[in-house]
Amino acid sequence: MSQKTITLIMTGASGAQYGLRLLEQLLAGQHRVYLLLSRPAQLVINTETALKLPGRAQAIQAYFTALYQADPDQLRVFEREQWMAPIASGSSVSDATVVCPCTTGTLSAIACGSSRNLLERAADVTLKEKKPLILVVRETPFSEIHLENMLKLARMGSIILPANPGFYNQPQSVADLVDFIVARILDHLHISHQLTLRWGSTASII
Repeated sequence: MSQKTITLIMTGASGAQYGLRLLEQLLAGQHRVYLLLSRPAQLVINTETALKLPGRAQAIQAYFTALYQADPDQLRVFEREQWMAPIASGSSVSDATVVCPCTTGTLSAIACGSSRNLLERAADVTLKEKKPLILVVRETPFSEIHLENMLKLARMGSIILPANPGFYNQPQSVADLVDFIVARILDHLHISHQLTLRWGSTASII
């Protein structure tokens, strides 16, 4: 399996576990990850999980590298205004970008191409370079504005992958529900995994 470079953007929607589990799986698969965290994302991680992230990018990079036992230089964490980061330019775009979880505010900013910070710019570059952009939207219910923004981005080629786990694998824990979504993300990144059983692969599925 060839190793990929994936940009992972985590924003302040509830569901930090999805992004963290995806980060863990990408690093375990020896893929290179460019990680961007919004300030609300850091707050959500500290609220929804037992993790207590440091404040700055370099410290976060060291924290996750140690936590997930990643190889040196496998993970790079950028500040939100770090405009010299490679993902700010189409000449150094990653293989794919995932926004997980994705707030509806971030969805709107990407749909409008505002590029006010590195998170939004990285998604904008992904779109213009015609690379895969996966948006794990976490909100309910959706307003017409949300739906229009999702339709607009879907027509541009983005993959809209809301955090809506299935139950046909008879999940036994919250972790199983998280893995269902992370597995679908990995599928669309064309990265192999063994997180969940596939449809039809077990007699327990009706």
